[in-house]
Amino acid sequence: MRRILLMALAVFAANHVARAQLAPTAGAPNSTVTTTDARTRRAAMAVSAVQDVARIEGQGETVLRGVGIVTGLRGTGDSGSELALARPLARIYENNGVPLADLANLAKAKAAAIVMLECVIPKEGARRDDTFDIRVSVAHSASSLEAGVLSLAPLTGPLPGQGAFAMAAGPLTLEDPKFPTVARIRGGARMLHDILTLHVRDAFTLVVRPESRSFTTTDTLAGVINQSYSSLDDDPAAGARIAHALDDATVRVVIPESERANTTAFVARVMSTRFSPSLLDLPATVIFNERRGTFTLTANVEISPVAISHKDLLITTITPTPTPSPATPLSEQQRITGLGTTAKQSDRARLQDLLDAFKQLDIPVGDQIAIVAQIHRTGRLHAQLIME
Repeated sequence: MRRILLMALAVFAANHVARAQLAPTAGAPNSTVTTTDARTRRAAMAVSAVQDVARIEGQGETVLRGVGIVTGLRGTGDSGSELALARPLARIYENNGVPLADLANLAKAKAAAIVMLECVIPKEGARRDDTFDIRVSVAHSASSLEAGVLSLAPLTGPLPGQGAFAMAAGPLTLEDPKFPTVARIRGGARMLHDILTLHVRDAFTLVVRPESRSFTTTDTLAGVINQSYSSLDDDPAAGARIAHALDDATVRVVIPESERANTTAFVARVMSTRFSPSLLDLPATVIFNERRGTFTLTANVEISPVAISHKDLLITTITPTPTPSPATPLSEQQRITGLGTTAKQSDRARLQDLLDAFKQLDIPVGDQIAIVAQIHRTGRLHAQLIME
C-alpha cells in the first residue's frame, strides 16, 4: 500500500518568505485558503476602534421567528395531503374569498411548503418600518424552495406570547444551490414595533467579543479610554480614570458628571476611540467553514514537530524536457515532502508550510481540515481553532 509521510520538523531551510495569500488547493477547485502576513495585517489594520472588539452590555441581537407558507414551487413542495400544509393553505384561500369545501382538493398539490422563518435584529436595535433579511428553511417534506414566494406571515418574539414584531413576505433566493431547502428573503421583514437598545445613564459596561477576550484586551481598552479622556484639556475632570477592567471580558466605564447631560455623545466618543490593534496581542487563529470548504488563518500560526500519514497517495513531480512538451515530460515520484520554517533551526514550522505541502500532494480541502484538526487535538497546533 502506497503511503505518504509528511514530516513537520524543526530543522529546515531559513530562506522561506511569508506569503500574503495562499493559492486555492489543487484538486479542490471550490476550496479557498486565506492567510494574512504580519506586516500586511499591521498595514491594513493600522488603527481599530473600541466598537470593533467590544459591545455595550445589554446590547445584543434579537431573534424573531415565525412559520409561513411558500408558494410558487415547481412540484418540489410539501404534499397537499399533509394536514400541516392543507389546513393553513385552505385558510389562505378562505381569507381571500375562495373557500374550499374539502381539503382533499389540495391532495395533489406540491406547489407550496410549510417553512420556518428566522430574522436576526442587530444589536443596534430596530425602528418601525425598518426592513431586515429573513432566513427560510423547509419544515416538512419539500425538496426545494427554488422560485418560491413567501405569503404574508407574522414574526414574533423569541418567547411564547410576545406578539408580532414584524411581518414577513417576498420572493426567496437560494444562497447555495447545493442546499435548496434553505433560502433567504432580502429585506423581507418589515418592523411593526420598535426594538430599542439599553438606555445608558451614569455608567455602562463594555463586553469584549468572545474571540478577543483576555486580561490583556480589557486592560488595554481601559487604558486607551482613560488616555483618550485625559487628553480633553477643556474638561476639569480630565485625567481621572473613568474606565476599569473588571475581568478578562468586561470593562466598566463611569460617565463623568460633566458628560451626563449628553450621554449619547459621550458613549459615541468612547466606542469610536482609536488604537493600534497590535496592543491587544491577539492569539493566532485558524477558522474552518466546513460547509463552504474554506479556511482562514493568521500568518503567525505555528506547529510543533509532528508526522502525518495520509491515505493512498504518492507525490509526483513533472520536470519538462529541455524542449518542453506536454506529451514527453520527465516524471519523478517521491513519498516524503519537507516543510520549512522562516527563522532559526529551533523555531517551529509554520502551518502555511504544511498547507503548501498539501497543495503539492493534491489533498482535498476536506482532508486538510481533518488533518489540521487532528494536529490541534494533539496540542501541536499553536493557535485557537474555530469550526463554523
